[in-house]
Amino acid sequence: MTTSPARQRATIQLCAQRLGMDLIAEAADLGVSARKRSPFERPSLSTWLQRPDAYDAIVWSHVDRAVRSVAHMSQLIEWGHTHATTLVFGVPEELQPLVVGPKSRGDVIRQCMDLAYAAEQEARAISARLTGAHEALRAAGRYGGGLVPFGYRKAPHPSGIGWCLAPDPETADVVRMVVHDVHSGMSLIAIARKLEEAGIPVPRDRHAQLQGRPMGGRRHGRDFERFRWTAGSLSKILRTPALMGHRVHQGGTVRDADDLPVLIGPPLLAEKDFEALQQVLDVRSKGIHPKRRETSLLIGVAHCTGCNGRMYFATRKAYAYGDYVCRASARGTTCPAPAAIRASWLDDYAVSRYREAFATNGEVTREQLLRDGVRVTVAKGRSGGGPDRLAGPDTSRLTFTIVPLLPHQPLT
Repeated sequence: MTTSPARQRATIQLCAQRLGMDLIAEAADLGVSARKRSPFERPSLSTWLQRPDAYDAIVWSHVDRAVRSVAHMSQLIEWGHTHATTLVFGVPEELQPLVVGPKSRGDVIRQCMDLAYAAEQEARAISARLTGAHEALRAAGRYGGGLVPFGYRKAPHPSGIGWCLAPDPETADVVRMVVHDVHSGMSLIAIARKLEEAGIPVPRDRHAQLQGRPMGGRRHGRDFERFRWTAGSLSKILRTPALMGHRVHQGGTVRDADDLPVLIGPPLLAEKDFEALQQVLDVRSKGIHPKRRETSLLIGVAHCTGCNGRMYFATRKAYAYGDYVCRASARGTTCPAPAAIRASWLDDYAVSRYREAFATNGEVTREQLLRDGVRVTVAKGRSGGGPDRLAGPDTSRLTFTIVPLLPHQPLT
């Protein structure tokens, strides 16, 4: 167990005491890299940076706990000046912390930038050492940390040094069941729904379980008690050579000097079974795809009535046209009535209604639709077929409304 959070907390309390400040709250972003994410991108801290009127100062135990980048330090100082907020950084070798007030200039700013530069250089050196260490571990077939491939768990290496991977009794059979369902003709969306109903944790949640941590977390600005299965997450599992026990780096098998796969654990699938699975998945992914626009006309305009989420353009296998579809499952949520409609039909409907509303016959662009606050909603259609289904859209499923943007609201 790391003692770093406790040490940082003690340093922050000492800094606050020396400056006569009262601590009112704590923002802890454990496991979030200051090298990769600026203060404005961290889940806990960013929520406080968005409401600077609630406090007078922010205290960090050290500069490298705040930033590990000269650019991020510059952004943070500019934010402090803009919002009249004092920034305080503990300096282990000094009795007094480094204080950057709203009007600080000159030597104080230079000292901050020098410390940020030192932290940036240290982060690069650490990254280079880790890269070299992981390359050595990959060559030796040892597990070097990170997300364990689904179906496996960490186990002692047979050499007695380090770790390797072994089949996870609770999820190895899940992988084999999923492979069987794929061969039986089930879609990945249907399999994802089946796993959800069975309460089987996704790889990220299973990894948290094995480490004794709570499941779920924050994604796309939302908090989840547990993450949901999607067709995309299933595809990643089924496509990885890790299913054959291979050491994988950047999606590909790591090979030794004789061009043989480096093994990191026993295979869940034999090579011939893995290749057969890839063939099935490849066949499903092939077809006649319509030509995609760089940006479909109604992205950000068309919404699903069932969940109020955006609809996105999707190709249709073996057909020369595509559809706008509800993508709730890709967002990790469930729509009670997911809608879909042929893209050309909905484009024509929206353009026709726009021209009527604005008395124009010219070209209609996505930028115009967004600028003028156009919103088109699509309700789920009925099942079944027939000649009337091919004649055009059922306009009773569609609504066209105009909601003007607020002055400060940007186009997306």
